[in-house]
Amino acid sequence: MFTTVELPVWALVLIGLLAAVTAASHLLFPSVRWFFRRRAERVVARLNSKLARPIQPFKLARRHDMIQNVLYDPDVIRAVNDYADEMGVPDNVAFETAERYAREIVPSFSATVYFGLGTRVAKWMSRTLYRVRVVNPRSGAMAAIDPEATVVYIMNHRSNMDYILVTYLAARDSALSYAVGEWARAWPLRPLIKMMGGYFIRRKSLNPLYRRVLARYVQLSTKEGVAQAVFPEGGLSRTGALGKPKLGLISYIVDGFKPDSTRDVVFVPVGMNYDRVLEDRVLVAAAGDKTAKFRFRISHVARYIGRHLWQRLTGKFHRLGFAAVAFGSPVSLREFIASNPKQTTELLGVELMKRVSAVVPILPVPLVCRHIQAAGGKIERAKLELLFEEDLERFRAARREVCMPSETGEATCTRAVKEALRMLEVRGLIHLSGGFVEVSDKAPEVIAYYAASLQHLVAT
Repeated sequence: MFTTVELPVWALVLIGLLAAVTAASHLLFPSVRWFFRRRAERVVARLNSKLARPIQPFKLARRHDMIQNVLYDPDVIRAVNDYADEMGVPDNVAFETAERYAREIVPSFSATVYFGLGTRVAKWMSRTLYRVRVVNPRSGAMAAIDPEATVVYIMNHRSNMDYILVTYLAARDSALSYAVGEWARAWPLRPLIKMMGGYFIRRKSLNPLYRRVLARYVQLSTKEGVAQAVFPEGGLSRTGALGKPKLGLISYIVDGFKPDSTRDVVFVPVGMNYDRVLEDRVLVAAAGDKTAKFRFRISHVARYIGRHLWQRLTGKFHRLGFAAVAFGSPVSLREFIASNPKQTTELLGVELMKRVSAVVPILPVPLVCRHIQAAGGKIERAKLELLFEEDLERFRAARREVCMPSETGEATCTRAVKEALRMLEVRGLIHLSGGFVEVSDKAPEVIAYYAASLQHLVAT
């Protein structure tokens, strides 16, 4: 028992490493986790004292516990059994598939990352790139929403900047949870988005088991009061116009809602528009190809950041015009179901998109592009200013959400047209000569893209 045993050095090192890992996992790691969790709880407590809608415990639960809550739901268990029968696999294999889906979907929210990093970066990016304006905050209507209600923001999808812009603007109210497409699953976005509370979805998956797992997560988070942001169009608008609503996430929320529950669900329509959409050329190029996919490439991002920094250092950078947001009248799901007991989801989708379309902000560049396109690509500048002013008066009379430069020594319309034309000319989209504005050969589709963002307002 006490005899000497000789071991090679590599075996001794390996045994020492295994012993250290075992000791750390049983003694050190639990203490470290407890220390950081206590610290995180204090951070959340301070944040909740400042937020209009405190972060809900469900959002702060351990990711493992959230996954278990989803997996052991009776509806998910039934879907697992159906999947096993359909695919001819054992129940435990089907359950492992459901667990893989749940791990893919369920986020790992970090209040420190969200408020310490995410909202600050969102604020810096939004204000650096754009002149951010909240055209109609509807502060009275928002304040009237029951503090216990789950708020779901319903937004049109113009740019990937939408996520950043709304995160910045909603930072004083609560932490939002987003559904993000598969394009953002690449490193380093994947872990960052999960820590920001986002969850990834396979938009084109028809697998019933996957759909049931996704539906249950959405229903549980809604039931527990987690504020969410939903893009009912399902993806970025490739034409610039508003798309028809895809009711997947909305249907999950409606199906999981019980009118007699203590917590209501309130949908808040949000309209967004930009003088410059960062990925406009990419979207226009993909407009005619429904199979085109957008992939995140860190090299493209690095190149853009490098060019941006160089322009700032050389004093050549100009902000990209307005990024405007407007809020519509909220819709209580409990009241809507009482008024529309049949075909609730379809009618709700139509009503929400109607309210979103009514508050899409009217900006200088889209309005200028509308008249350039209507004139066939060439228009006299004086006539453009006249038509611009007439439209502006008509929209204001109809109480539309208008966002224009403030007057500083020259008329609002004159300055707005001047700034819009400068932005288009710098990008090579138009030529200015002899008092005329003419579209360049390579730009008709881009001009049409911006004009389409107001198409639904012009038609009404």
